[in-house]
Amino acid sequence: MNDTPARRSAEEGEPGVDLLAVLPRLTQLSGMLNRSRLVERAIDHAGITLDRPALSVLIVLHMADQPLRIGEIAKRMQVVGPHVTRQLHELERRGLVRRVVDPDDQRARLVELTPEGAGLAGRYLRTILGWLTDALADWSEEERRTFGRLLARFADDLTARLAALDDGEPTAP
Repeated sequence: MNDTPARRSAEEGEPGVDLLAVLPRLTQLSGMLNRSRLVERAIDHAGITLDRPALSVLIVLHMADQPLRIGEIAKRMQVVGPHVTRQLHELERRGLVRRVVDPDDQRARLVELTPEGAGLAGRYLRTILGWLTDALADWSEEERRTFGRLLARFADDLTARLAALDDGEPTAP
């Protein structure tokens, strides 16, 4: 058997998971999400005529449930501000978002969904959530809660570790 830290940990009875067994599952999930064109299929199914980046702006605003500054939208999308600005021009032209005065700073503008934009985002989310609900249909409520909690924690922790690598911070072996 390979003498890796993950294998040694499992063999020595340390609590944890065999990460070598998890890695192929992460690869499987990533590949399936890309090959299945999940987002594109949901866009088509919901009758939406936007590209993925434009829809992402709408979803961020919908999930925020409040108007946001362009910089905050970009941060939540993990992109740069000019990328969001380009998307907003087209979304405004189509009547899906509008800019409003920031009540905390009259000089600044926030972006909010129009009723049409909120409806479009809602249709997309209902489609995706319906498919996820179907995939988890045989899971108990406890399994779904645990999955959600652990997946969120894993995503946050991995994101933080990778951000530290990007910032040049040393990481543990």
